[in-house]
Amino acid sequence: MAGEKCVALIAHDQKKEDMADFARRNRDILAKWRIVATGTTGGRVIDAVPDLSVTRLKSGPLGGDQQIGAMIATGQINALIFFVDPLTPMPHDVDVKALMRLAIVYDIPMALNAATAERLIKTL
Repeated sequence: MAGEKCVALIAHDQKKEDMADFARRNRDILAKWRIVATGTTGGRVIDAVPDLSVTRLKSGPLGGDQQIGAMIATGQINALIFFVDPLTPMPHDVDVKALMRLAIVYDIPMALNAATAERLIKTL
């Protein structure tokens, strides 16, 4: 859908409930966006806010991070909200760093925690 704003949602395991809470609090704003999410995160958002339309991609470690990276590189993503848990090991750390690098290279607004995400979606 040309011209439609698209936000990507990703959350590490320990941050998935935070993402669900974020979606509940910001349901009205998110409803105006096209939403893509990695598999499990997308499922949690749908469970939390069933009336939001969320396109679920693969799970992050199974290629979902890379799918979102490709969407960033092709101009399909306008913002990235990626709730990172810095205290939990990331077995797919290389994919996570690649995704963050793409967001920086393509100058995509990126929020790594709820405080920044709240401000980001209200300003775009």
